[in-house]
Amino acid sequence: MGTTATAYLTGFGRYLPGDPVDNHGIAARLGGDDAVTERIRRRVLESNGIRQRHYALDEHGEPTELNEELAVKALHAALDDRGIAASDLRMLACATTMGDVLVPGFASMVHGRLGGGPMQLLSASGVCASSLAALDAAVSKIRLGDHPRAAVVGSELPSRSLRQRRFDGFRAGMDAHFLRWMLSDGAGAVVVEFQPHPVKPSLRVDWVRHVSLAHEHEVCMRAGMSGAEPIVGGTWQDVDIADAEASGMFVLRQDVGMLDELADAGIRQFEELVDIGLVDVRHLDHVICHYSTNVFRDVAFEALRRRIPTLDTDRWFSNLETRGNTGAASIFIALEEAWRTGRFTPGETVLLAVPESGRFSFAFAHLTVVAPPTGVAPPDQQGAST
Repeated sequence: MGTTATAYLTGFGRYLPGDPVDNHGIAARLGGDDAVTERIRRRVLESNGIRQRHYALDEHGEPTELNEELAVKALHAALDDRGIAASDLRMLACATTMGDVLVPGFASMVHGRLGGGPMQLLSASGVCASSLAALDAAVSKIRLGDHPRAAVVGSELPSRSLRQRRFDGFRAGMDAHFLRWMLSDGAGAVVVEFQPHPVKPSLRVDWVRHVSLAHEHEVCMRAGMSGAEPIVGGTWQDVDIADAEASGMFVLRQDVGMLDELADAGIRQFEELVDIGLVDVRHLDHVICHYSTNVFRDVAFEALRRRIPTLDTDRWFSNLETRGNTGAASIFIALEEAWRTGRFTPGETVLLAVPESGRFSFAFAHLTVVAPPTGVAPPDQQGAST
């Protein structure tokens, strides 16, 4: 296969487990109905703006699916949208914060359940931005000409770690409860190819940029260590599992005092993209940004208006309020919905933006909507399949 310099997103899929859970139904799934926990939950929910989300938990809070199952269902949806099978893939890049098992890697487990033939695998670990890191790897291999077709999936199932049993036996403050009422389950996937879809519009990947600022910032989101920084003897692997659980090491924690700093750093990264010419604000038609709370959306609007005084906020798309914060899966879940609902027109540009609080990482991708090679597709063939 000859070398090519272009990569296209040609199939889109998502999977959200179970029925939507509104703000009144969270405690039934996760537990925590005491007065203190209830007060914290209301405070967090009032701030983040999330009205409903999905959990791979039944009405009693027991798990119903594995993270790898969520990923495979999203992949099947993307493959069906493209009209191909798993056997047509030559690469699979998977992103998640926490897989189901410690070993093997998440991509190996997803591949084993997905099936298909031999293929290159990549497991991208981290937090929210790992999905675009996985996309970057797949796009790079397509552009190099190493593979004609790849699939990328971001999948998260944090609800198992958010149930009350993880919080019993120690005093949990806002740093622990914050993410408990923020995160939910889901998976999103895309198909990447060296040529556009033959009969429907596609999204050309113009560039992907991923930068870490960990050299300048302390840990913001963490699990598996006794304090804010890892020390010898102070990680979950250094102590008995029972002791680690009793001390709350397995609880996801967020230093909420650093979030304003995260928002400011993300805005500076966006402005740098504008300054070096990667983003032309005069021709930026759509922005899909992953964020954990509507407060960050408002901060981003302010910054964008400094660069784009005529910014039409209707061009900004997020489904945080209805799909929840699904971490690494969020950006693909939002992209799939925007694509499926017909928001894009050939010739328009799309910016994907993902800030990651773990230790301050930021990922961006710039896409252009392109018509099929045969011309503009019929109306019933535009966008993703229903």
